[in-house]
Amino acid sequence: QLQLVESGGGLVQPGGSLRLSCAASGLTLYYYTIGWFRQAPGKEREGVSCISSSDGSTYIPDSVKGRFTISRDDANNTMYLQMNSLKPEDTATYYCAADPIILHCSGRDDYDYWGQGTQVTVSS
Repeated sequence: QLQLVESGGGLVQPGGSLRLSCAASGLTLYYYTIGWFRQAPGKEREGVSCISSSDGSTYIPDSVKGRFTISRDDANNTMYLQMNSLKPEDTATYYCAADPIILHCSGRDDYDYWGQGTQVTVSS
C-alpha cells in the first residue's frame, strides 16, 4: 500500500527549530519529485520546498529561504524538512507530497500522493 506518513510537528517558540519527517512506503522517493507544502486556516496551500526527480535540484521559495531545508534519505526512503528560525507566520499544517510524473520543481501542487499532515504551531 502506497503511503506517506509525516511526523515531527508540534509547538515551538519563535526562533526555534523543528524537523519534519515523511516516511514513504509502497514507493521509492528517489524516483519521484517530492515536496513539502503548508496550509494555514483561511489561506491557500503554499509550497515550501521541493526536490526534482529529473536532476535532484531543490527549490525553496523566498518566504522560507535561508530558514527551511529539504532533504531525502534514500536508505530509509524518508524525506525531511528542517525548519529553523521559526516565526509565528509559519504556523500551519504541513504536508509532504510525491509525484511520479512532475519532473521539475515548477510551483505545481497537483501531486498524486500526499501525507496526512502534521501541525506546526509557532507561539510564545
